[in-house]
Amino acid sequence: MEFANQTTTEGATRLTVDGDLTIYQAAEIRQRLIEGVRGNEVLELDLSHVGEIDTAGLQLLALAKRESHRLDHILRIVGHSPAVREVIEFLNLAAFFGDPLVIPASERS
Repeated sequence: MEFANQTTTEGATRLTVDGDLTIYQAAEIRQRLIEGVRGNEVLELDLSHVGEIDTAGLQLLALAKRESHRLDHILRIVGHSPAVREVIEFLNLAAFFGDPLVIPASERS
């Protein structure tokens, strides 16, 4: 599991997750997500490199979203990987997260 931080042109901090969002990485991911949400008024979470996500990973995303609302911060989930889109769509959680699920042209059939 790797994380990369960068600042976007809009002044947000982008945290890119490279790896899986599963129960096996839950403790590490939880700590990084909470630190990111608490330490940045606007955080973009790039999930385009996530290969696998399970219910533990989804719960961590929901926790980060709720924490951002509690702090009156903004958490945007961007760059959804196919695995992330599939789980969010299957569980009908797109409205909960409130972020557009963009399908890159290269993945359209």
